[in-house]
Amino acid sequence: MKTRIIPVLFLAVVICTISNSCKKERDPDDKETITARDNALAENSYNDVAMIADQAAQGALSTYLAPLNSQIRSMLSACASIAHDTLSNPRLLAINFGTTNCLCSDGRYRRGIIRVSYTGGYRDSASVHSFTFSNYHVDDNMIDGTKTVVNNGLNSAGNPTYNITVNGQINKTNGSSISWTSNRTREWIAGDSTLSWIDDVYLISGTANGSSTASGSSTTTFTLNITTPLRKEVGCRHFTSGKFELTPSGRSTRYFDFGTGTCDNEAHVTINGHLFIVTLL
Repeated sequence: MKTRIIPVLFLAVVICTISNSCKKERDPDDKETITARDNALAENSYNDVAMIADQAAQGALSTYLAPLNSQIRSMLSACASIAHDTLSNPRLLAINFGTTNCLCSDGRYRRGIIRVSYTGGYRDSASVHSFTFSNYHVDDNMIDGTKTVVNNGLNSAGNPTYNITVNGQINKTNGSSISWTSNRTREWIAGDSTLSWIDDVYLISGTANGSSTASGSSTTTFTLNITTPLRKEVGCRHFTSGKFELTPSGRSTRYFDFGTGTCDNEAHVTINGHLFIVTLL
């Protein structure tokens, strides 16, 4: 089985005219970034788990647990343990990173357990993979909820496609939290013919919505719509191309552009006609 961001925008309510119509003016200095950063955190956290599980099913986590330094690689070889029951129906897989932080080769620290229940191989049409978590943390943020991946078979281009739904909750280290749900289609466009995961490339489309709640403070909701498929290369931490629109409640839509293929930690964001460069975590 291979499987391979901005102060609150206030709407200025102008005095109604005789016809009872009102005009809303948006703040041109709107630079709120919290919802976008929280969405990026959720995207990365839940995107990773399927790829980690697919590698674990092969008995190794080479892409995640093998830093470039070979001496460090050997020290981290026992960082995560794998329990794989291939006789049960559905089959069961658990990836346990332990109770203390484990430094992985993607630069993130992980601890806790990813659990997977699956009915067939990732390539098998109509197979279903269900993910849950037990005290699972990424960079000390606690990841919880469920993720389901359904194999939809091959599309007209001959590429495997998957429907992916997430109903997640992230409790951040600063006491704030994120609720995040998404419904996505993922197309596997490269790397499916090799045994290595590092060359895998996916295109992701679909929608998401969520809420960001500051510690002891108010909640901001947001919606997201992918307008140009997001390109995810397993060898890169962030998306390398694609576009989406993110709209926090009561604020202007943010238009995100990840560029044309460069692996970096930047995204261009346009708000009310103003361009910002955002550094992704």
